[in-house]
Amino acid sequence: MKTYAHQPETQDEVPFEPLTAEQARQLREQNPPVSPWWVVAGQVVVGLVVALAAWGLTGRQNVGWSAGYGALAVVIPAAVFARGLTGRFASLNAGTAAAGFMLWEMVKIALTVAMLVAAPRLVSGLSWPALLVGLVLTMKVYWLALAYAPKRKLKN
Repeated sequence: MKTYAHQPETQDEVPFEPLTAEQARQLREQNPPVSPWWVVAGQVVVGLVVALAAWGLTGRQNVGWSAGYGALAVVIPAAVFARGLTGRFASLNAGTAAAGFMLWEMVKIALTVAMLVAAPRLVSGLSWPALLVGLVLTMKVYWLALAYAPKRKLKN
């Protein structure tokens, strides 16, 4: 079996050059990873705001509880997921990290589905539209957490 080196197809294509160790270190310093706990904290704040806004705008307590439960159906599984990802086995090597990520993602999905199935029994006067609004808005915090994550200051 022969292997061939990648040849640029056009003159515009720039050949790939790997980073040096120093360049990789600088890139990591400029773009630190976002902590999963930062995301969970943002979800808690958004969930509280959504629940209070739903209650305040409608004047109905059950709508606020429904929106809050929708937010909890995101926050609790996300916290379990974050705990799993930050556990001591999560970073042993690339294989365990990938397997752990998939395992905890499945746990997160199963827990979310279980909470949604249990919602009619746990929230009296459940409003599904309010629950879905709380769920969706709280899920979208992932994008906000990435945009507003704390950045490290660059050294001059």
